[in-house]
Amino acid sequence: MTESGFPQTPFEASGSDRPRDPINDRNESHEIERTGQPRGVLVVEDDFLIAMQAEAALLDAGLEVVGLAATAEEALAMATQQRPALVVMDIRLAGTRDGIEAAGDLFRAFGLRCVFATAHDDQQTRNRAAPYAPLGWLAKPYTMASLVGLVREVLSTQD
Repeated sequence: MTESGFPQTPFEASGSDRPRDPINDRNESHEIERTGQPRGVLVVEDDFLIAMQAEAALLDAGLEVVGLAATAEEALAMATQQRPALVVMDIRLAGTRDGIEAAGDLFRAFGLRCVFATAHDDQQTRNRAAPYAPLGWLAKPYTMASLVGLVREVLSTQD
């Protein structure tokens, strides 16, 4: 388990109790590092159940999830290693830094932009996030179908 309490090897979305193959995961990670091509979605959410639901919904929709993070620091570390094409970001995160600060780090370091999926959807919060060019907002509670739809829409416009 990571310090956030998320498993190091999330289970497949198929509902199987079989963990992902760490050898293949490691090979995929090396492929990302070699090619440097962004791919997949990084989910940054400190609520374990919501993070797992989001991962399962995205995987079931045929999208790739490169990782789950619960803190700003985990998000930056995963983005450095995995080079996601998109980040789904909650505002309230575990730890001392929030999702807007994490989005700022990701934007400055990698040019990554976020879809914010949060209960904090007020104008002041949107204004704080504006400098990091959000790709969209999902107000909690949101459906997994709306998450998948927005992620697909954003990814299709980035090609």
